[in-house]
Amino acid sequence: MSFEIFDKETAVIDGAKKALKRGVFEDPAHAKRFEGLLKEYEKLFKTSKRLVRLSDRNEAELNKLAKSLDEKNSMLEGLSNKLSKYLSPQVYESIFSGGRDVKLSTERKKLTVFFSDIKDFTQTTDDLQPEDLTYLLNKYFTEMSKIALEHGATIDKFIGDAMLMFFGDPESRGIKEDARACVRMAIAMQRKMAELREIWHDKGYEHPFQMRVGINTGFCNVGNFGSDDRMDYTIIGGDVNLAARLEGQADPSGILMSYETYALVKDIVRAEPREPIKVKGIRKEVKPYAVLDILEGVEEEKLFIRREREGALFMVDLNKLQGEERTQALAELEEIVARLKEAS
Repeated sequence: MSFEIFDKETAVIDGAKKALKRGVFEDPAHAKRFEGLLKEYEKLFKTSKRLVRLSDRNEAELNKLAKSLDEKNSMLEGLSNKLSKYLSPQVYESIFSGGRDVKLSTERKKLTVFFSDIKDFTQTTDDLQPEDLTYLLNKYFTEMSKIALEHGATIDKFIGDAMLMFFGDPESRGIKEDARACVRMAIAMQRKMAELREIWHDKGYEHPFQMRVGINTGFCNVGNFGSDDRMDYTIIGGDVNLAARLEGQADPSGILMSYETYALVKDIVRAEPREPIKVKGIRKEVKPYAVLDILEGVEEEKLFIRREREGALFMVDLNKLQGEERTQALAELEEIVARLKEAS
């Protein structure tokens, strides 16, 4: 637009100069006065032209800076999104919102700790190709992480085939509700594992993963541990170790919790006491409880039925079985019952 203005103004000045040469003014005084005005106008035009060009250059520089800033913002956003994959969402949010300082500091809190691993992982994976092992582990961690985030767990870390998570920091719904959320999460995970085992078995994996879970509620040190240059947000303490020890004593595909956790969740789960165990670092015997199922009183959970024993796996999700599908499932179950009666 500025170049068009320059062209018009230049044409006007050139036309005025030609008019003076042709002698369009009969009165010399008028001609001299017009010539003076033309010179002043020409000076003003040159000044305006310089200012417009300077303005265009500044605008171009500003546009260049704005573009560079947008590129840097996009790069920072991309880096931020990548960084979020390495941190639990609660920790990531607390850091980037300014709610938590990135410095070496810890505090003592009562948390519910979840620890899990795969039973006989080494023996199970000995015959697997690296590509198959990668697929199984990534699928396993992906599905378990989804469930963990749905229930509000803080995912501490993956250690080989093991997972460490906890409830109560940086966000807490209260000690009792944290424990209940943890147990609900563990049950949801084991149910998902049952589905995954069927899928993996159908894909040709002879020994699909079986997960064991240990849960304990107690005081832990939680916060940033490490050095000023490299730190890790995690938990430590005897009650963390107890969750790991309970996991080691759990049944395949089972959940074993301490009495401290059981006391907080006994109104929502069906559990049976197990023989007391001695745990290194803890002077008294630990009385664990094995989770059997969510009680019927929990409306959301009672729509899932699962029974498993040698030679039989029975699993029904009433949320997914609707209408004709439920009718067909009922007919299939009646056929199975009839054949079982015949065989006996």
